[in-house]
Amino acid sequence: MSIKSIKSENAPAPIGPYSQAVESNGFIFTSGQISIDPKTNELIEGSAADQAKLVLENLKAVLQAAGSGLDKVVKTTIFLQSMSDFAAVNEVYAQYFNVSLPARSTVEVSCLPKNVLVEVDCIAVK
Repeated sequence: MSIKSIKSENAPAPIGPYSQAVESNGFIFTSGQISIDPKTNELIEGSAADQAKLVLENLKAVLQAAGSGLDKVVKTTIFLQSMSDFAAVNEVYAQYFNVSLPARSTVEVSCLPKNVLVEVDCIAVK
């Protein structure tokens, strides 16, 4: 079994000791993406919908660096600071996943890194 670390300059650098993603046996496992603008390395606060758009763009950049894409995602996990943002985030999510619909879990958590409202990770095939 081989494990390869994935790095994209078009997504924010990790804020801890982890990879943006790893590839193993034809699968891509991404770390959670939050609403950090990779060009400025600054947090975009805004609404949950605003954050979700940047989060999914960051996720897309990491997958592209791995030779994959959103159309090859088989599972996502969405972490929300509040389930009251579910509908707004779901609307943004549907713009990115509208043909190939991956399996998904959505959970409310008490706190996310940098106090963001949304974090998303995924598993994709190469």
